[in-house]
Amino acid sequence: MQRLTISLDDAMADEIDAFMAKNGYSNRSEAMRDLVRDALVRSSSSGVTTQNCVAAVSYVFDYDGRDLALRLEHAQHEQHDITISSMRTRLDHHHCMEVTLLRGNTARVQQLGEKIMAEKGVRFGQMNMVPIKSDGHHHSHGDDGHHHHHDTPAL
Repeated sequence: MQRLTISLDDAMADEIDAFMAKNGYSNRSEAMRDLVRDALVRSSSSGVTTQNCVAAVSYVFDYDGRDLALRLEHAQHEQHDITISSMRTRLDHHHCMEVTLLRGNTARVQQLGEKIMAEKGVRFGQMNMVPIKSDGHHHSHGDDGHHHHHDTPAL
């Protein structure tokens, strides 16, 4: 681990302290690591890319809107190999909020997330992508060993 020293004006330091208090951080280093990590992941110029990622795509949509719910389900079904799950809740008589979890090739995950959010009638769409590195290995548990992989955040 490397130690970095930065200088911040008083107003920015106060904002970081308020962020820490609001989010339950016990020290500035933890808060700064999370803020920098988030900025690096979100920055397309940072070079933080991996072949695979996990993502949460959340969006609000009009349930009655021209077969929109069916189109959203169809888009996920077409990419069933990267769609982990989806959860929907009704907000009122017309609107639903849905969260869809995706895992797989970063380009495909991003493409599907953007396709979902671009559907006519989808509002408030947001995608949170986390770069991962997969580690396939063999475990023995008693007499029956099994093969599985762990998806570890790349940062």
